[in-house]
Amino acid sequence: MKQLEVQIMGQSYLLGCPDGGDARLLEAVERVDTAMCKIRDAGKVRARDRIAVLAALNLAFDLADKAPSIEAAPVTASAGSGPAIEGDGALLLNSLLERLDAALGEDGRLL
Repeated sequence: MKQLEVQIMGQSYLLGCPDGGDARLLEAVERVDTAMCKIRDAGKVRARDRIAVLAALNLAFDLADKAPSIEAAPVTASAGSGPAIEGDGALLLNSLLERLDAALGEDGRLL
């Protein structure tokens, strides 16, 4: 696994990336950066953590619209760092949660 340094809303992050996953990770970073900058530029929310949560919710909502099977999958508690999704989309969602945890760092805050 290699690491890529990326910029999200002007902040640098060093993210782990599986071999051959550069393009997918950079595409995901672009989506997150665009979503967060759009919320910030609207001027109603200034705190980075709130912007991140709103962007994550917007992206998850868009993803659920594109893949109804993810929305219908049961959510169960897990021993890990967050909820586990069963069925289609489980790997994608768990991967996104792991990336978010890595980006937030140990204290769970963007700042």
